[in-house]
Amino acid sequence: MTELKYKRILLKLSGEALAGPNGFGIDTAEVEQVARRVKEVHESGVEVALVIGAGNLWRGKQGLDRGMDRATADYMGMLGTVMNAMAVMDALEHAGVYTRVMSAIEMRAIAEPYIRRRAIRHLEKGRVVIFGAGTGNPFFSTDTAAALRANEIEANVVIKATKVDGVYDSDPKKNKDAKKFDTLSYLEVLSRRLEVMDSTAISLCMENQLPILVLNLWDPAALPRALRGEAVGTLVR
Repeated sequence: MTELKYKRILLKLSGEALAGPNGFGIDTAEVEQVARRVKEVHESGVEVALVIGAGNLWRGKQGLDRGMDRATADYMGMLGTVMNAMAVMDALEHAGVYTRVMSAIEMRAIAEPYIRRRAIRHLEKGRVVIFGAGTGNPFFSTDTAAALRANEIEANVVIKATKVDGVYDSDPKKNKDAKKFDTLSYLEVLSRRLEVMDSTAISLCMENQLPILVLNLWDPAALPRALRGEAVGTLVR
């Protein structure tokens, strides 16, 4: 059996990862594809936790542009993350993977309240854990929630799942000469203002020396290769 580099990972997905061609809503085909990727990793023996954004359901900026209170807009986004978490949970359960949704905002009818030690116990028992409702506080992104939860559960790495194969110095879709980075330091990400994760999340990972790996989740070989320690995507450390 191939030795794995990471025993416990936190996978960060954008809400758009679950959307269809129009970039909005929940597309069951996309959700099932995400579930297949997670199942493959889980079956390799890696403990998996997820944080999912809500950009496919709600963009707080839209509300802010119309004068909405920032806290209200953020709480609406948190509720959207729980909807996405439930969709992925259902797909994983149908694929035969035991899954728990834990919410930072208490809603006992549909999700467990987030308790750190319970989350770790679920992982130890081989369950996939999906953290919903961000940090439970407005003014913090799901990137920051991912960094926070990853540190709390003592994950070995945060894997930022995107649809490109790493971090570039400019948009590779618009610039054919865009340069891809194999590795970056936390300070380089902050000083260059590279769109890896927001600055709060990067700082939290830097303070706790938690590496961030950015890769293309839709490349079937990328995540398995990364877990074996092969050079894939862009590693921030």
